[in-house]
Amino acid sequence: MKKIYSILIIALTLLSTSAKAQNDPDAKKILDAVTAQLKSNKGINASFTLVSKSPAGKINNNVTGKISIKGNKYYIKEGSTEIFNNGEKTWNYNGNDEVTVTPADADDQSFTPQKFLSGFYDKDYTYKLISSAGSFNQIELLPIDKRKSFQKINLFVDKSRTMITRAKVVDKAGNTVDFNLKNINSNANIGDTTFVFDQKKYNKKIEVIE
Repeated sequence: MKKIYSILIIALTLLSTSAKAQNDPDAKKILDAVTAQLKSNKGINASFTLVSKSPAGKINNNVTGKISIKGNKYYIKEGSTEIFNNGEKTWNYNGNDEVTVTPADADDQSFTPQKFLSGFYDKDYTYKLISSAGSFNQIELLPIDKRKSFQKINLFVDKSRTMITRAKVVDKAGNTVDFNLKNINSNANIGDTTFVFDQKKYNKKIEVIE
């Protein structure tokens, strides 16, 4: 689930003048529009696929799941594992007998809806528009902090939706993780309880680790 986390298209803020000078104003215009669109959406429900490959192209993992986003809240389900985030706390449920609770902003290595809403691309990355062919704008992000576990991220912005529907992460060893959103409903009515782990809904004893 950490790899799903680190791809999920959503946040960070302001950067130094020297880093801003390296950034592409066309890419910034697109990313700013994506952030504004995300803030205006009533709620988003979608399914996703996540495929990880070795440098030689061998598929190491291929999973499907569901995601819900509402403002700075989100919910992710992949198999029996689940992530709940209500904007203040994150619950990582292992699908069996344990859930780990952390502050919503505890993991600064990952993309989250909170980060995208605050403008992640202006804080931790340099970025440029590398293609506008077809129905997508493709933007390449390079981390300013070279200690991060990945070397670059390519974001694919659907022009008709003004939404990032695909992200491709390349780690330092050359492995790739390709994340795609599908079956997107950007006008979903989602209750706030969706984003909070409720132990009463599970007919089993679950250890809560905080």
